[in-house]
Parts: sequence; C-alpha cells; structure tokens
Amino acid sequence: MKSLEDRVLIGFVILASLAMTWVVLPFFGAILWALIAAIVFAPVNARIQRLMPTHRNSAASLTLLIIVGIVIVPAVMVGTLVVDEAITIYGKVSSRQIDLAVTLDHVRSALPQWAENALARADMGDLDELRDRVASAVTSGLRVAAEQAVSIGQSTFGFFMSLGVMLYLTYFLLRDGAHLMRRIGNHVPMRAAERARLFNKFATVIRATIRGSIVVAFVQGLLGGIIFRLLGIDGAMLWGVVMGLLSLIPAIGTGLVWVPVAIYLLIIGDTQSGIILFLCGFFIISMVDNVLRPILVGADTRIPDWVILLTTLGGIATMGINGFVVGPVVAALFIASWELLAEQRSAEEADA
Repeated sequence: MKSLEDRVLIGFVILASLAMTWVVLPFFGAILWALIAAIVFAPVNARIQRLMPTHRNSAASLTLLIIVGIVIVPAVMVGTLVVDEAITIYGKVSSRQIDLAVTLDHVRSALPQWAENALARADMGDLDELRDRVASAVTSGLRVAAEQAVSIGQSTFGFFMSLGVMLYLTYFLLRDGAHLMRRIGNHVPMRAAERARLFNKFATVIRATIRGSIVVAFVQGLLGGIIFRLLGIDGAMLWGVVMGLLSLIPAIGTGLVWVPVAIYLLIIGDTQSGIILFLCGFFIISMVDNVLRPILVGADTRIPDWVILLTTLGGIATMGINGFVVGPVVAALFIASWELLAEQRSAEEADA
C-alpha cells in the first residue's frame, strides 16, 4: 500500500511541476535572464553584502541598481537608436533615395571578366535577373526588419512587463539565491558531491558564456560600428549591432558583415576604404575574439570549439536569442553528467 501511495505522490508532484512549467512558460525569457543576471552578478552582490552583512535587502537593491545602470539602460538606449536607424534606411530604400538596382548596376559594371565568367559557370550569367533577385531580397529583408522594429515598439507594454518580471526575480535571486540552491539541492536525489559539481558547472558555464560572448559581442560591435562610421558607411550603428549579434556565432561571426561590405567597396572603386575595412576587419574586429575570449573564459568550460558552435547555432535556431546561453549550458551539463557517470562506473568496477 505504501508503494502505491508513494507512486501517487510522485505522479502528483510530476503533474504539479508540469502545470507550473506551463503557467510560467510565457515568461521563460524573463526567468532565464533573471537567473543569468543573478549568477553573473553574484560576486558583486557578495562583495556588497560583506560591506553590510546585516542588510541583505539593501545589498540586493544596490546590485540591482548596478545591473540597471550598466546593462539595462544602455541596452534600451542602443536598441531605440537601432530601431530608428533601421526604419530610416528602409524609408530611404522605399522612396528610392537608396536605389539598390542602380547600386547593383554599378557593381555589375565594375566586375572583371573572370568574375563574370565565374558567374556564368555557376549558372548565374543573367546579371539582370540576378540584380533583380538581389534587390528584391534585400528590400524584403529591410521591410521585414522595419516591420519587426515597429512591432517591437508597439509591444512596449509586453516588453516592460517582461523586464519588470526579470528585475523582480533578479532581486530575490540575489537576496535568497544561496538559500534557494541549498533547499533545491537537498531535494535532488543525487550524491552531495555530484550535485555540487553539476550546480557549479551550471554557474561556471553561464558566467563564462556571458563573459566570453556578451563582452566580446559588445566590443566587436562597437569597433565595427566606429570603423563603419569613420569610413562613411550608411547605417553604421545598425551594422555594428548586427556584427555584435553575429559574433555570438563562433568561427563565422562578424565576417558575414564586413567581408561583403569590403568587397563591395573594392568593386565600386573605393579601393582605399575597401582595403582599410579589410585590414581593420581582419586585424582588429576579428582579433578581438581571439584575444579577449580566452582571457575572459579561460579553461572554465572545457568544451570543444565544435561543440560550442553546434550548440550555439542549435540553441539560437530553436530558442532565438535565449539559445546562445541555453545551448552551451546544455552541452556543458551533458558532458558533465556523462563524466560523472563514467567516474561512478569506474569506481564501482575498482571496488569490485
């Protein structure tokens, strides 16, 4: 009878947990980023708590103000400027102030004979049709981007609701996070050492991902935007943000923006700007990743680069921007769990 009661209780716990997940699912992004903010800024909160050991509420509030000041406010300001710039560029394209067809005609006339022959061999010899396709694709992409920007602006209430939930949860996670982790850990049916190792791995990977991705993305996007602005390229801030977002994709990253733009500048005859952009892109923008990421991440994650690439791309494809954190974290927990299982089996075989 007791076994039946235990099974009923376990079934009820599972159903209640699934129901709870379903209820909070609309705020998954807010919960995820609250957890990330609490983990990343936990050392800052701990330092403040040491200065005021009897004022946990005040320490958490000060840490939250720091998060708002150095993360939330700058992100909202940059996002607003980028939305305005995207809408402006789309307006210029729609009003033919920027004529993509004429621009592509200039590119076509500047193509050397070997390039035209290569296009013909690739069954792309009809340059008029290719021009129309490219112009249509770019215009459609800009229209979608502008529409999304307007949609984001119209859903301001939803955005600020999610932001409010995220900050509210962050406060309580900063204040009570250690206590909550102990309570959760005590109810997880695992050995204490294994549980601690998995929890530590989870926190380590999140900190390493944020340091190695967000900071690198910010620096690369900032440098790319400044370089584009100095070269007089339209939409420098927008392109800088795009480069920052693309830098989250390992190996490929910002080259998806600056390489085609540099080639375009060379083709239209702006050789000096094209060469400068190539040199800056290769030796400054791209090298930031090679220099900063090892310093910021170090050997914390110990995940192979190809696994990071696959899980980052897979995470972004399935979960959007949240996936660039979720993907590597899942990979780290996957590797750590298999390592724990292998160590446990090795220990059992040694005892036998």
